[in-house]
Amino acid sequence: MVTITAYSVEFIKDPFGILTGERYEFILDLEVDEDDELYSEKGLYVKVIYRVDESTSEIVKYDIYERTTERYLEFDFEEEELEAIAAFCKEHWQGAKL
Repeated sequence: MVTITAYSVEFIKDPFGILTGERYEFILDLEVDEDDELYSEKGLYVKVIYRVDESTSEIVKYDIYERTTERYLEFDFEEEELEAIAAFCKEHWQGAKL
């Protein structure tokens, strides 16, 4: 299981208005158990694109990176981890920097 230890969130402007809803980019610092396949001594963070509109909110995309090397990691979160991250984003998107 992953634990979110710090985060930042920013509103992503859509100058053309083509996409429905609003987009937010989250940077989430993660703490991962040593026995988890995601674990790295260098630390991890995830970039999440989160969409919010009148009727729904959801994760559009996420990418996992190693903290000190900025290396992209080709892993997927397990269902419960992804649900926890989505719940975190749903609770915190209103704090976005405009």
